[in-house]
Amino acid sequence: MPHQHAVRVYYEDTDLAGIVYYANYLKFIERARSEWVASLGIDQMALRASQGIVFAVRRLEADFLRPAKFGDDLVVETTLQSLGGARLVLEQVVLRGGERLFVAVVTLVCLTDDGHAARMPAELRARLAGQVH
Repeated sequence: MPHQHAVRVYYEDTDLAGIVYYANYLKFIERARSEWVASLGIDQMALRASQGIVFAVRRLEADFLRPAKFGDDLVVETTLQSLGGARLVLEQVVLRGGERLFVAVVTLVCLTDDGHAARMPAELRARLAGQVH
């Protein structure tokens, strides 16, 4: 089952035409990813402090299907599609009342503090493995 995160569109999220400015979808899905990780009991700050690793976006494919507008109540669904040793691939969909407005496939990688790829700790990988759909 996808993780769901609610988002309300505020005036500051829109452009002159009253529709969501395209870059704000990236903010919406970033917040939803952070909430998804937290819902799994993963503390990203503790992970960085104890293991010296962080998640970073490596690749993003995005399709803008329909515009969201000022005042809309949206839901961002996050689904883990695949899991590798140092990489996660997520699908994130922004919905308005079940209608797909935006779809992104996001590849995340684990990095060390100096920016090099790192394998996920076994405990973290095991926790994520149960989320693959």
